[in-house]
Amino acid sequence: MPDRTHDFGHYGARGERGSEAAARVLDALAGYIASPVTSSRGLSARLRYLTRSAAGHDAMRAVGITVTPRTRKAWLAGAQRPNRANLARIEAAYRTLRRHNVARHLLRRLNAGGGTRVEIHPLDQSRVPLPRQRVLEYRRLNIRTWDAIIDAWTRTDPQALDDAWTDQIVSLGSQWGKYEYVTSVGFAA
Repeated sequence: MPDRTHDFGHYGARGERGSEAAARVLDALAGYIASPVTSSRGLSARLRYLTRSAAGHDAMRAVGITVTPRTRKAWLAGAQRPNRANLARIEAAYRTLRRHNVARHLLRRLNAGGGTRVEIHPLDQSRVPLPRQRVLEYRRLNIRTWDAIIDAWTRTDPQALDDAWTDQIVSLGSQWGKYEYVTSVGFAA
C-alpha cells in the first residue's frame, strides 16, 4: 500500500486534496444562499435563516456574535449594518447551521440505492518533468456509506474529512495513493 503524500507539488504537480474537492461538491449540494453576505439581500436572508430557530442563535453565539437583541433587530430591519468581522461571523454561522440542517438529507440521498458513484479526475501533471510523471487515469468509485464523510463535513473538521475520504479511496486498490490529490471530484447525486 502506498503511504500518504507528504511533499505534494515538489516536481510541479497541481491539484488539491480529494477531501477538499469532495467538501466543495457537498457545499454545492447544500444549496447556500447565492447573494453574498455583503449585499443587503444576502445579509437579510442569512439573518432570517439564523434567527428563526434556537439552533441559529446557538450557531451565532458559537462563532462569537455577541450583539444585543436590539442590534440584531436593527440588522434585520436594515437600519444598521454589521462591521466586517461580524459579516464574516454571520457567514460562518450561516454555513455551519446550513450544513447541520441538510446533513441528514444529504446522507440519505448519497447512501440511497447502494451508494453514490464518484468520479475522480487525477492531478494535473503538465508542469512535471516527463521522467517524473506517473501514469494516471480517470477513475470511478462507488462509495456505499457516506456517514463518516458527511459527519466530518458537517463539523467542518478537515482532518477527519481527509481521513474519512482516504478510508474510501483505499478501495481503488494498491494505487490509491495516486488519487489522494486530484484536479476535481464529481458525484452522480
